[in-house]
Amino acid sequence: MRKTFFIASLIISGFILVSMGNPSARSAMPVTNKTVNTVFSDTLNWKLLGQIKYLKKPSKDYPEGVMFPIINPTLKAKNTKTIYMSGFIVPIDNKSYALSKNVFASCFFCGQAGPETIMGIKFKNPGTKLKTDQYVTLQGTFRYNDSDVDDWIYHIENAVIVSK
Repeated sequence: MRKTFFIASLIISGFILVSMGNPSARSAMPVTNKTVNTVFSDTLNWKLLGQIKYLKKPSKDYPEGVMFPIINPTLKAKNTKTIYMSGFIVPIDNKSYALSKNVFASCFFCGQAGPETIMGIKFKNPGTKLKTDQYVTLQGTFRYNDSDVDDWIYHIENAVIVSK
């Protein structure tokens, strides 16, 4: 009886170990470094945009001081480069939009996030119409702003929608 139980346990353990094998080995489409680099090499993400620090300095309009962003070197290197960025559409007015890490109900304006979680958008075709909270991926030129406290910290200019 004990011998039968031991053999059954051994067989079941073997099946479990085999089924838990390396899932990438069973992948239908192998992922190569070339594939990964082609897709992601120029893509920004919200985690990278969130790696920001601030320094309080006086300004002409705010003599008591205001928090100026200190842009990290990785983002500085991407300035004026073509990037891809995904997020939720937040309408600013009848003609302009921003790209947000969060949906409208918990975006920067509602106090649920910081200014690093939103990007101003200037579309290549200004008449682009989008819906609130629509998730999109944009291609465009990245620009950061570390001097004008009345403007977005991050921008995507000449933006085109590559995925809705």
